[in-house]
Amino acid sequence: MDQNSDAAISATYSGPELCRLEAHEAVALLKKGEVSPEELLDAAFARIAEVEPTINAMPTLCEEHARAAVKEVAANRSRNGNEPGWLGGLPIGIKDLTPVKGVRTTFGTLGYKDFIPDASDPLVEKLEARGGIVVGKTNTPEMGAGANTFNAVFGMTRNPWDNSKSVGGSSGGAAAALAIGETWLSHGSDLGGSLRTPAAYCGIVGLRPTPGRAGGGSPTNAFSMESVQGPMARTVMDVALFLDAMAGFDPRQMLSLEAPREPFQEAVRRATPKIRIAYAPDQGGLAPVEKEIDAVMRSALVKAGKNGATVEEACPDLSGLYETYVTLRAMVWGAGTGRSPEHVRKHFKRTLAENIGLGETLTPSRIYDAQIHRSVLYDRMRAFLETYDVLACAVVGLEPTLVEQEYPSEVAGKPVADYVDWLRFSFLATTTALPALSLPAGFTRSGMPVGIQLIGPPRGEAKLLAVAKAIEDAVGFRGRVPIDPKPAGQRG
Repeated sequence: MDQNSDAAISATYSGPELCRLEAHEAVALLKKGEVSPEELLDAAFARIAEVEPTINAMPTLCEEHARAAVKEVAANRSRNGNEPGWLGGLPIGIKDLTPVKGVRTTFGTLGYKDFIPDASDPLVEKLEARGGIVVGKTNTPEMGAGANTFNAVFGMTRNPWDNSKSVGGSSGGAAAALAIGETWLSHGSDLGGSLRTPAAYCGIVGLRPTPGRAGGGSPTNAFSMESVQGPMARTVMDVALFLDAMAGFDPRQMLSLEAPREPFQEAVRRATPKIRIAYAPDQGGLAPVEKEIDAVMRSALVKAGKNGATVEEACPDLSGLYETYVTLRAMVWGAGTGRSPEHVRKHFKRTLAENIGLGETLTPSRIYDAQIHRSVLYDRMRAFLETYDVLACAVVGLEPTLVEQEYPSEVAGKPVADYVDWLRFSFLATTTALPALSLPAGFTRSGMPVGIQLIGPPRGEAKLLAVAKAIEDAVGFRGRVPIDPKPAGQRG
């Protein structure tokens, strides 16, 4: 198959072959009427039935909801079929932190284990109006807290590359579902790497966009810009397609942005290998990284360099980042999940309760300092990215640990203080409101995928995606997912 031409797509596929299609290929078939939404749903639900007992990526299915939604595709096409993000009846997954009307939404906590929302999140409404068919809710840690996906409602999600390993979190179910072929696109969210870490650990692409680019904040904390929703997919072009489907202003979400004049997919099509990359493997000494992870990332950048990229080791002054981010994060938990009713809060795991506790005890001085210093960090990054297209660094500093381990005890020989400490690579984009993307870069010796993080300029998703496409082409990772689930010792 010519991966650069939708015209090369054959019109005849079996169910498993449909699951292997990239999202933009499947949408092209839908637009031409060569595949129907019903056929894609059949393929998706067959694959889910096959692999869910092993992986547990999408524990809540909504087949009745999905089959009913197919009937709306034709009417939606007459209204929205010319949108650059038109999905045409493509099955998608929605993270279990985001409500879908009439579909069980647990937030991964026992206090909401039977909750059925009577309204969808505005972003879900937009995706459905643009031809997305929700097939199920993907697994998440409790209230999205933590970079290992497990909860008391549904249990653990396992890594398709090695069933004994973690998928990361909190969009772990979303990433695993993509890697194993349950769906073609999957929605995620990100506060401290919640979208980027699972993408890196599962060998798929995850984009944390600018706040407001893909919907807005939660309805109860609508002006908070630290936690954002975003697209996850198997390739850069598919992430661009999904971001086009998510983009657009909605008055119900004050932070939401107007869609750009030029579709994000067009930026990917025009990608050039002549890109400028600053590489800071440990963000100037702020975040430890294992030598093997660094080696995989360097190898990917060497390949990009041979294709025409300019790569230099450089990093702006990021002093004060840790303290600033941790304070901003605590404010999110204190003002959001920390205001949950007591019958919900009483079930919270220790690490979640500790996060909320910190948010509730912040001093005014600490809050003021964080707000002032995030502006300093933003200005340093803005100026730095006038010289480079992206800052490249690790997504996480080590390969996945065992699924039973909530977080690692050390990284590169340095002890981890708590369940947030090892996620230091995620802090910069969140604090400065810059778009960041996790891109597959290669594999460890044990056969686990490694992601490289690319941080782009202010509201620079188009440039970020174009750079990612250039590196993707150089690395040659495309086509490595979806995979069949592999027990420990049978990776690769």
